[in-house]
Amino acid sequence: MTESTKSLFETRPPSTLAKSAFVSLYGGVYEHSPWIAEQLYDRGITDAHNTPAALADAMAAIVNGAVDADKLALLRAHPDLAGKLALADLTTSSQNEQMGAGLDQCTADELARFTELNDLYKQKFGFPFIFAVKGFHRTDILAAFERRVKNDVETEFNEAINQVHRIAKLRLEAL
Repeated sequence: MTESTKSLFETRPPSTLAKSAFVSLYGGVYEHSPWIAEQLYDRGITDAHNTPAALADAMAAIVNGAVDADKLALLRAHPDLAGKLALADLTTSSQNEQMGAGLDQCTADELARFTELNDLYKQKFGFPFIFAVKGFHRTDILAAFERRVKNDVETEFNEAINQVHRIAKLRLEAL
């Protein structure tokens, strides 16, 4: 394997990094929420964290152990899916993920429905609809949106946190 084909986990294992480097590399895995990487580093990064799956699990544990107010802030840090979004306002990761699912190519009717659902969803739950879009087409995402907007608040809060964990794990695997 050449140096250029090695993963970040092989070239710069998390356990070998100073805090500033660790937070720089992994602080954006959870959207606009470097506090997760900071807290994990402060608890201790060991050789056991040197795989995407292990680091994802450790970061998820930080989130799961957080108070609901911090979890809500994490959810609110995420962008809307399609709808009124301007792709230029997204993080690079979010932009690539949404474009990969074809959310930048919505028909006028799809865009109108995403916008309507985004508004309804945020009004009902107080945070944007979150869906780990990788591997899904925009029509699949719209169908999930239609289903999930009918959930109760507790169910949807937990589902949104699970989706955030899936996004983080996919981002770590991409490194």
